Amino acid sequence: MDFEQIKQTEQSFLMPTYARFNVAVSHGKGAVLTDVHGKTYIDFGSGIGVNSLGYGDPDWVAAVQQQAGRLSHISNLYYNEVQVMLAKRLCEGAGMSRAFLCNSGAEANECAIKLARKASFDKYGQNRSTIICLYNSFHGRTLTTLSATGQQSFHQFFFPFTEGFKFANPNDIEDLKQKLDENVCAVMLECVQGEGGVVPLDAEYLQAVRNICDENNLALIVDEVQTGAGRTGDFLAFMHAGIKPDVVTMAKGLGGGLPIGACLCAEKLAPVMSAGTHGSTFGGNPVACAGANVVLERLLSPGFLNSVTQKGDYITQRISSMPDVKQVRGRGMMLGIELKKTDARKVAEQCLENGLLVLTAKTLLRLLPPLTITYDEIDKGLSILNTVLKGVANV
Repeated sequence: MDFEQIKQTEQSFLMPTYARFNVAVSHGKGAVLTDVHGKTYIDFGSGIGVNSLGYGDPDWVAAVQQQAGRLSHISNLYYNEVQVMLAKRLCEGAGMSRAFLCNSGAEANECAIKLARKASFDKYGQNRSTIICLYNSFHGRTLTTLSATGQQSFHQFFFPFTEGFKFANPNDIEDLKQKLDENVCAVMLECVQGEGGVVPLDAEYLQAVRNICDENNLALIVDEVQTGAGRTGDFLAFMHAGIKPDVVTMAKGLGGGLPIGACLCAEKLAPVMSAGTHGSTFGGNPVACAGANVVLERLLSPGFLNSVTQKGDYITQRISSMPDVKQVRGRGMMLGIELKKTDARKVAEQCLENGLLVLTAKTLLRLLPPLTITYDEIDKGLSILNTVLKGVANV
């Protein structure tokens, strides 16, 4: 089908839940995508931070193909090696004790919420179940993870929302302290608020939250769905602040392009979720785990995460001097570009027309390139972005 046929079929058979850009992608290699008409694009979005090793990585493709030919799925009532090896790598890389494998970031966050509430129930009883989240946060699109999301625009239509959440201002430790009461069991946050506009939390704030959780026997949940798997230049973003959460969630870049999520916990929470308290039919799927194992091997290889930091610094420096750019914020290759006057969606659409895919987050342009993107691919993408920004700045 050509683009118009694909677009018409989409409009006829899919629910209109996405504000799609006008391109139908056919295939990709490295950080370059090709549409159905053969036009190429530098991809600075990587499927919203999912294709961490880019497109068509030979090791990833080989592992996924081999696993698909051996065992595509098996019930979690049985053991399988590829799944347990992923859990081992995850726990060792994150400094955690146990993992629950699922299919998405929202599922990982659902598990984290259940884990924190059950741990509190086991020790204190039924009423100690409130979780403090942060304004401007985003934790998923299920009813419960929407309820945990600190943006009023998401609290529409789907009433009643799940109870048991309250919100504090990010980077404001006094506000967090004021929200504490005897019903609170956990604090849940992102180290960099991604969908909220690429807003990093201060290291001092994260350290203070860790101390408050310790003093009040609260679980600290860190949502690393977007920031994890090397995106910020460390394996997990909380490592930049020198803290250790009680629960960590991952997804997006972990699978390298296949749907997988993980909820990791520290040793003190290891026995909380017993048989039957949680589960997933597809969680820990062998093919997805095979892809994730390749991602982890690459991320944890010597020098790889340093290269993410270096590329992120290079991109930030180049963009900071471009027309209409007010600020570049973020960490590693998770970057937000605040523009002085131009609408970010308009810039993203013009970038697309010129062969560059970028994302938006609120009023910002957002960049989440493949972690393996080459400097040649970076330069080509930045050249397009600079040309577009010059054009809109002169309008």
